[in-house]
Amino acid sequence: MNAFAGDAPAFVFDLIERHDIRCDARRNGTLRAAIRAKHAAQVRATAEQLARRGAPVELLEGSSLERATGTARYRVAMLDRRGGDLNPLSYTRGLARAALGAGAHLHGGTRALAMKRAGAVWQVDTTTGTVSARQVVLTTNGYTDDLWPNLRRTIVPLFGAIAATAALPDAIARGVMPSRAVLYESGTVTVYYRVDTGQRLLIGGRGPMREISATSNIPHLLAYARTLWPVLVQAEWSHAWGGRLAMTPDQYPHIHEPAEGVLICLGYNGRGIALGTAMGAQLARRLMNRSSEFDMPITDMKSIRLHAMWPLAVRAAIAHGRLSDFLGI
Repeated sequence: MNAFAGDAPAFVFDLIERHDIRCDARRNGTLRAAIRAKHAAQVRATAEQLARRGAPVELLEGSSLERATGTARYRVAMLDRRGGDLNPLSYTRGLARAALGAGAHLHGGTRALAMKRAGAVWQVDTTTGTVSARQVVLTTNGYTDDLWPNLRRTIVPLFGAIAATAALPDAIARGVMPSRAVLYESGTVTVYYRVDTGQRLLIGGRGPMREISATSNIPHLLAYARTLWPVLVQAEWSHAWGGRLAMTPDQYPHIHEPAEGVLICLGYNGRGIALGTAMGAQLARRLMNRSSEFDMPITDMKSIRLHAMWPLAVRAAIAHGRLSDFLGI
């Protein structure tokens, strides 16, 4: 499982190269950074475990960490050179073009309403017609509904939000994440950010429990960016967006086979670009060969207790997590 997850970025970059997907992909590494002593100890332990297994990781501290990030906020960070960044929308469009070129048919905006067994096939009713297939794959993640009984109750949908600046002037951009690595903070309520190829800072984290479309909806993220780099007081914030992530209680992706011809995979816990792409290959092999093995376990679905209360529970967990992170406990 560890090797599979660690190799997922390489799988993505290989796809990008093989299909000539233009999505601003860069392999500048990923930084997992800690502010508090408790989280710093966790980062150090993770780095030691990964290094022992041959992963290309190293610890950054003090002046080397400040040079990499442009801020003195962090105690320690683990640099994983396997990681990087890309434009997710351009990447998705590139994958779609590759799939169409291979003979796939895509029907965006066509919601599946119900599915039932009809002899040797499954029938899926949609908003525009009915599809029949021997095998069905459900990968609905944070947008899971009641299409398959009780599946919605196995994950908790969280809303993530991202704000982006306009292109930063060179004088400012040079001091904001000079390493151009991607960074995510180690804590209960994480913040993550990167500077893209257009010199825009993108910073994300927890937002309101709904979709957003304006930076005014997430003033805390803009304020935090200015805490990291005070020079951003001069920056223009031009875009904001958000969507649903699927969180699982054990923080692993969940794979299920609840019936013959039905394969389910969801719950990437905020790490879906690389891990979700790599998982696609495993799902495909499973569809073509039932005896093929997964690197992640195939499990029975388990409903989360008191799932109907998830909006209240999420708000409480975020508030508690922010307090814990602030106090370092």
